[in-house]
Amino acid sequence: MLIMSKLWTVIGIPPKQTYPWLMRKHYAKRIPNIMYSYGLFINGVAQGIITYGMPPSPFLASGICGEKYASCVIELNRLCVNEGHDKNIPSYLVSRSLRMLPRPSIVVSYADTSMGHIGYVYQASNWIYTGLSDRHVKWHTVGTNDVHERHSFDAYGGINKAKHILGEKMVKGERPRKHRYVYFAGTNREKKQMREALRYKVCPYPKGQTKRYDSGDKVASQMAFAINIQTAEQVVAQEGRKIGYIR
Repeated sequence: MLIMSKLWTVIGIPPKQTYPWLMRKHYAKRIPNIMYSYGLFINGVAQGIITYGMPPSPFLASGICGEKYASCVIELNRLCVNEGHDKNIPSYLVSRSLRMLPRPSIVVSYADTSMGHIGYVYQASNWIYTGLSDRHVKWHTVGTNDVHERHSFDAYGGINKAKHILGEKMVKGERPRKHRYVYFAGTNREKKQMREALRYKVCPYPKGQTKRYDSGDKVASQMAFAINIQTAEQVVAQEGRKIGYIR
């Protein structure tokens, strides 16, 4: 599926084409579960990516609108857009990609408070704000500053085995809470039914100063796609650009 607006183009792309952005641009420095991935092209040049995937926890899926709608839940888990463009570009990519998702869908996404994120891109796209995520324990190793420390314990065979091996080097803390946003995609009837099943309280949008993360790196890989537009083919190619906006 292709959606165009002037010279801005949003198309589905292979998940592997997002890897350079995710590993070299995004602060998480890891690849999440990706079910759907889209690229933003301006004048034929890749300027951003967005990915959606299965929520990391089945409890999260059933906790939004109940078990009945658990299979409809997907997570917007990564968003990266080049700086130097119109300020509405991030919300444009979000809103256009939402139109391409299967329906009905319940989309959840988080704005990381530890990175200074508020979630204005979701507010601009009319998502529902449902407050902060629940409090959870976070284990980390003394002397490290890994944003996703829990994944570093995989090398030990998991948290419990890491505790046995690392001993007092492992410290227990609290994981930063995140702003949680929910979006319903479907027919008017489907959206009404899902909204009625929402288990979270709808809250006013949070406000405050937001920060933008800039890795200072460049993507050197290239990608090209053939797009049919009124029987004409356009080839879009990616150039390495400095990333300025990252979810």
